[in-house]
Amino acid sequence: MKVIIDTNGLMIPAQFGVDIFEELRRLGYNRFIVPLAVIRELDKLGNKLRGKDRTAAKIALSLSQRCEILEATGHADDIIVELAIELGAAVLTNDIGLKKRLESSNVPIICLRQKNRLGNVADEI
Repeated sequence: MKVIIDTNGLMIPAQFGVDIFEELRRLGYNRFIVPLAVIRELDKLGNKLRGKDRTAAKIALSLSQRCEILEATGHADDIIVELAIELGAAVLTNDIGLKKRLESSNVPIICLRQKNRLGNVADEI
């Protein structure tokens, strides 16, 4: 199964010590996708932020190399929604605004649970 990983999804390992790839595999996902817009966002954050957040962005950038990078133009959130629908993929994100957009499009959402594991948003309902 496919999962698209958002900017803050890639920052989870550095911020919370959760191995997102191991957790995603546990949930049944084996194809990890990152839009190029997310890579660009992480690059900007790595140059703009300071301290722990900067480190998290740099680590996220290196983790993105373990994923399939898809080129698409536009705003990262728009691209993620479009790709998720087009590819039939779930999305790993903690972004509340993006979650609402994905829910309205019936896209499966994965997010951080109890700051120590990943879970499907649908499982909490």
